[in-house]
Amino acid sequence: MRVLVADDERLMADTIAAGLRRQAMAVDVCYDGDGAVERLGVNRYDVAVLDRDMPGRTGDEVCRWLLGTRAGTRVLLLTAAGGIRDRVEGLGLGADDYLTKPFAFAELVARIHALGRRSAPAVAPVLEHAGVVLDAGRHTAMRDGRVLGLTPKEFAVLHVLLRAGGQVVSAEELLEQAWDEHADPFSHVVKVTVMTLRRKLGEPPVIHTVPRAGYRIGAA
Repeated sequence: MRVLVADDERLMADTIAAGLRRQAMAVDVCYDGDGAVERLGVNRYDVAVLDRDMPGRTGDEVCRWLLGTRAGTRVLLLTAAGGIRDRVEGLGLGADDYLTKPFAFAELVARIHALGRRSAPAVAPVLEHAGVVLDAGRHTAMRDGRVLGLTPKEFAVLHVLLRAGGQVVSAEELLEQAWDEHADPFSHVVKVTVMTLRRKLGEPPVIHTVPRAGYRIGAA
């Protein structure tokens, strides 16, 4: 899942982003509404977490703008104003969800996961293919009953491949869905991550390289 976090409280934005990355999400961060619009115009996000009271364009204005693009990105508004009237107003702007500060991080993660499932065709929380089982909700992965100790990026790559159900996924698609905007498209980060993931999955090989096309998961 790819997420944009926009909040002028830099510590808050950076803390949220760090926590979401530990959940194997690809996260970009900005600190004002203009930066949010710039990134939303370039990248495809599953979920945008927007603070309502940002300098430049407010979260409300970004939400209205995004609704007009029909991009399919789900919006979660953050605000210190938690009255019923404020929540109704926020949802009336076209936001998909609304969370009042301060909040429990576990609740934020759960809400982002729920919105992510609505931003694309429904994907089961537990994916299984070729003996590999991934539980996105519990953030666990196993092969033939053996727990896999995966890094967040390895987990994200495995999730993308399992979601494809045996279809080929290009390196560019993996880079877009599992990394953030700071990833170097000319680096070997995808190749290296797939290599370490293969090693942890063990034998027989379950991730296969399709020459000049990408990777797929399944039988040889």
